[in-house]
Amino acid sequence: MKLAIISHTEHYKSSTGEVVGWGPTISEINHLIEEFDTIYHIAMLHDEPPPSSALPYTSERIKFVALPPSGGQTVGSKLRTIKLAPKIISTVRQTLKQVDFFQLRTPTGIGVYLIPYLTFFCKKKGWYKYAGNWNQKNPPLGYRLQRSMLKKQSRKVTINGHWKNQPKQCYSFENPCLTLKDVEEGQKVRQAKEVSGRLQFCYVGRLEKPKGVERIIKAFKLLSSEQKQRVECVHLVGDGSEYEYFNTLAQTTGVPFIFHGFLPRRQVFSIYEKSHVFVMPTTASEGFPKVIAEAMNFGCLPIVSNISSIGHYINQDQNGYVLEEVTSEALCVELIKVLSLKMNAYRQMMNNQDELLNKFTFSYYNNRIINEILNL
Repeated sequence: MKLAIISHTEHYKSSTGEVVGWGPTISEINHLIEEFDTIYHIAMLHDEPPPSSALPYTSERIKFVALPPSGGQTVGSKLRTIKLAPKIISTVRQTLKQVDFFQLRTPTGIGVYLIPYLTFFCKKKGWYKYAGNWNQKNPPLGYRLQRSMLKKQSRKVTINGHWKNQPKQCYSFENPCLTLKDVEEGQKVRQAKEVSGRLQFCYVGRLEKPKGVERIIKAFKLLSSEQKQRVECVHLVGDGSEYEYFNTLAQTTGVPFIFHGFLPRRQVFSIYEKSHVFVMPTTASEGFPKVIAEAMNFGCLPIVSNISSIGHYINQDQNGYVLEEVTSEALCVELIKVLSLKMNAYRQMMNNQDELLNKFTFSYYNNRIINEILNL
């Protein structure tokens, strides 16, 4: 049983010539290979050094098929996407001859023409994964076109969240990010963690304004001097073009900020293990960021935006805190709540997370793919 996955996942060559790719997607495929004889991953190969968060494939049965990089926000990059379409379609066509099933991961620039191609010219069984905000009111044109085509699909589509008037071929799926061992280790961490002393906070993701990094820094600045004394530090894991601005802004807060840059998966988990709160006041187009589930697994209470499907999983004062208004002021209010949280309330919120976390395991995801999507 062979599968082709088509995506825009960034791949690179390490200094030793090994192909590595964007960590979360590679981890998902490394576990999905347990269900298939071979997986071909058709994705973008970039000619630049890989970030430290990139991972290698763990099985020789996963075959990487390189595509030239395409996509972007500029007119030139969009024209390049169109120019490369024949070459990309040809690569996809040749690879599909070798497999039994396919998965196309959307939304992506190449999805605009690959969805129609697969719909009308491919008879293989397959499904689509829409990883963005399925209910986004004003998405970019490319996203809107892809979502519209997927709503009319006869093939199955996996999406984030549960929505009113959801098409029958659309299945609500969680993004897998945890092994059963991670969950076991996380339970021990959650049981041992306390909130009676000084607290550590963390954020993991791109360092950019839409993801909420500026709001995080400004919210901590709004705390009183006494409240700031309860903050041991704030970890920011990730990188971006606005790093220098955020670093300068953080120095005005009176709170210790630690900028880690990109980190390997296990080092990110170490940040979660010593943190008490995960903060992501994002307004970016999100599905359900995997980092929220990862952080919760290791005892971090989430303070997150009520955007896309995030509010379907995080409930105010039950297993986290949800921002209805995504501002630094609103975030500051929730930070103050956490800083005054009693141990029994924290423990109850931790207990409320247990059942949810199982849905983000790779084994739970694999089982649903085989039984609900492929019906094998």
